[in-house]
Amino acid sequence: MINVIGLGYIGLPTALMFAKSGVEVIGTDYSKHLVDSLSKGKLTFEEEGLENLFNDAVFKGIKFTTEYQNTDIYIIAVPTPYIYSNKKLDPKYVLSAVNTVLDVCNKGAIIIIESTISPGSIDKYVRPEIEKKGYVLGEDIHLVHAPERIIPGNMIHELEHNSRTIGADDPKIGEKVKGLYSSFCKSEIVVTDIRSAEMSKVVENTFRDVNIAFANELAKICREDNMDVYEIIRIANKHPRVNILQPGPGVGGHCISVDPWFLVGDYPDLTNLILTARKINDSMPTHVLGRIRDIMREHNIKDISKVGIYGLTYKENVDDIRESPTLQLLERMDEHLAFGVKVYDPFVKTRIVDHQFMNFEDFLNEIEILVIITAHDQIKNKMDLIKNKLVLDTKNICTFEGAYKL
Repeated sequence: MINVIGLGYIGLPTALMFAKSGVEVIGTDYSKHLVDSLSKGKLTFEEEGLENLFNDAVFKGIKFTTEYQNTDIYIIAVPTPYIYSNKKLDPKYVLSAVNTVLDVCNKGAIIIIESTISPGSIDKYVRPEIEKKGYVLGEDIHLVHAPERIIPGNMIHELEHNSRTIGADDPKIGEKVKGLYSSFCKSEIVVTDIRSAEMSKVVENTFRDVNIAFANELAKICREDNMDVYEIIRIANKHPRVNILQPGPGVGGHCISVDPWFLVGDYPDLTNLILTARKINDSMPTHVLGRIRDIMREHNIKDISKVGIYGLTYKENVDDIRESPTLQLLERMDEHLAFGVKVYDPFVKTRIVDHQFMNFEDFLNEIEILVIITAHDQIKNKMDLIKNKLVLDTKNICTFEGAYKL
């Protein structure tokens, strides 16, 4: 039996995939409300294909509880925030989960940490915690790091088709865990050491962050001299060895916007490029705020409440708001005493910010300037309703002329 600890965006789909594949699974989370919802057959977030997967897993017998189980294999998929002041990993949730596992597990149990952690975290935080309790690593407890590699909006497909990395002290344990994941993963599964597994995940997301930062800096350069950054990128990408990404209003989610800080925090003297990329991407909400100001001045609009922001989630067609550019933008507005901006997102069903609308048409009726932050399919299909507004299109999706760009 596998006990999956943490039933959020990573833990729940992972638990369901194992269960669907015929593995006995019990999912554990500290939130009684979340566990009660799942036990009653109610999902806690939206994701394409998740409902069918959930039904298949329930049919195969998956159970949900707030209690840790006595078993041989644990998968820890709890959040890993970073400390804002020094940019280092905050391991408190991982350590809490590990300590509770140690209280109930069988001798020889395998603890698999899926949570994204900074390189060296298992050596620095997890091993001492285990040894402090008198356990012998490699005998009483086996440690494995199997970093998740999925994205909201395409989780089910990526769980099945993305390659995986298994980092283990003992190659035999690594191969055993590889066999476990191969019950649903159809792609290559690489077995390596733990530190290489830790580093590879952080490096993947840092690579993406740096590339996004290049596109965002290009957007700022082109704005300075009134050039079309999208046309320039389109032409440059015709070169066979050039693949510039698209600029945007900022970087959100719990991977790209967080993981590079782990490297900055741990290697402050060696991460000049990475730090600069992080600063560029974190500056984009302020750049958007400046573009809103430009449009308001051009059209002599003095009331910020006439501005509406479309999109609260960090990416299109999901309900995940973690580190979203809109929340960052609202923070900047608050710092500048700009209160009253309207907000709407079709995927966010509960009110989480002031002046948030639940109806798209009502939202449009209250604003003169529309700022598109998230490129949900809904707004792509509603171009006829917004073409008479002043539109700041930060995602380059508008099909009509006259929209303002980054």
